[in-house]
Amino acid sequence: MSQKTLTESGREGAVAAPDDASAKRWWILAVIALAQLMVVLDSTIVNIALPSAQADLGFSDGNRQWIVTAYALAFASLLLLGGRIADLFGRKTAFLVGVVGFAAVSALGGAATNFEMLVTARALQGAFGALLAPAALSLLNTTFTDARERARAFSVYGAIAGAGGAVGLLLGGVLTDAFDWRWTLYVNVVIAVVAFAGGWVLLRNHRDAANSKLDMPGTLLVAAGLFSLVYGFSNAETHDWGSPATWGFLVAGGLLLAAFAWWQTRAAHPLLPLRILLDRNRAASLAAVLMSAGGMFGVFLFLTYYLQLNLGFSPTRTGVAFLPMVAALMVASQVSTTMLVPRIGPKVVIPLGFAVAAVGMAWMTGIGVGSSYLSAVLAQLIVTGFGLGLVMPPAMQLATSGVMAEDAGVASATVNAMQQVGGSIGTALLNTLAASAATDYLVGKDPTNKLVQAQATIESYTTAFWWSAGLFAAGALIAFLLFRRGVPEQDPDAAPVVHM
Repeated sequence: MSQKTLTESGREGAVAAPDDASAKRWWILAVIALAQLMVVLDSTIVNIALPSAQADLGFSDGNRQWIVTAYALAFASLLLLGGRIADLFGRKTAFLVGVVGFAAVSALGGAATNFEMLVTARALQGAFGALLAPAALSLLNTTFTDARERARAFSVYGAIAGAGGAVGLLLGGVLTDAFDWRWTLYVNVVIAVVAFAGGWVLLRNHRDAANSKLDMPGTLLVAAGLFSLVYGFSNAETHDWGSPATWGFLVAGGLLLAAFAWWQTRAAHPLLPLRILLDRNRAASLAAVLMSAGGMFGVFLFLTYYLQLNLGFSPTRTGVAFLPMVAALMVASQVSTTMLVPRIGPKVVIPLGFAVAAVGMAWMTGIGVGSSYLSAVLAQLIVTGFGLGLVMPPAMQLATSGVMAEDAGVASATVNAMQQVGGSIGTALLNTLAASAATDYLVGKDPTNKLVQAQATIESYTTAFWWSAGLFAAGALIAFLLFRRGVPEQDPDAAPVVHM
């Protein structure tokens, strides 16, 4: 059942949503948030468990990266396809299939008896996540159309997207310490049962793009392009940037994505209609998601190393150490989406958030061999988290605001793709720069000296933090230049339709 949203002139004759539908919206948000948390958790929850999984299954250090990379490759390359499937065949169907599939392959991974079984499960997790994530975001986009309620809903969703990685570190540490590494995968089954039950009862299926057809050439081009791009950046961590395995895939990815963009101007039923990207605020928001995801890995990845290897934190304690950042991010997400952006617009708020996050990361470079969490990490984490809370939730909201209902799924997938590609770029770039910094520091020094080794690792971390600060500063400049002045107004003709 569909109902038209209000136009500014009221000529369409508004149809008020029933009271029970209004009450359902917030339960729908809870279900969507739970499913999104499951997807975001799996980008980091397995990381802490990797040493235990490696010891149990006996795979090599060289193969270890594939436990993370297999998920990222499948997720990134299939996102736009997953978003379009949600538009064509129904968001409830896509959501429920994604939840069930994600839970099933998570159980398969938890029961893995060898490396190949675990990698296969992780790749399948990425595939089902690519169906689930855009379906969840598009359901949020089409469920909440009232400006005030929409802002609150996206503040929750954006906070989960931004803080989910830190929550994954905490949960991964707790489960690994309390049980074993397999529970970092089994926990998805528990979450999925609740999400599936809620989705089955609360959601209704609707196919806004039912009359369209799947753009197979576009699907193949963008899947191959995104795969090549993420794979190339992943290879940069284990190969030299001058290696054909790195630059070759990056060039191929760029060419394939350029061919995809060309094809979208000629396809009868384009996978990603270019009207989605041509809106200035939407393009700025997608750039903000890309830049924030890239810089954020400087927080999660290298600070995790510092806390565990230098300060001697356990996996659980490491996860707890990130909670102040999560709290700051959640507070800022509420402030930015419900108060600041509706009053002064994104051109001020999002660049300000990037600038605050840049200050937090630059401040983090003060860590040393003898530093403590309270003196050198805590306040810096809070500042960075607050800054990211001013960026990610409003950027995600604006990236999907005003999209036609039939494009909601693929627009949501584009947001997720920007986040995934940004994370891949950030991981590869920062890892490479950090490793080079450590190597440069050891030149002319005794590499067997433990104090020298410790200082070399500090150099690698602070280099990564400086570059993260630089990415956030660049994000502030780009956001300031691209976003329009003033408070964005949603085009009533392009407003999504409510389906519940």
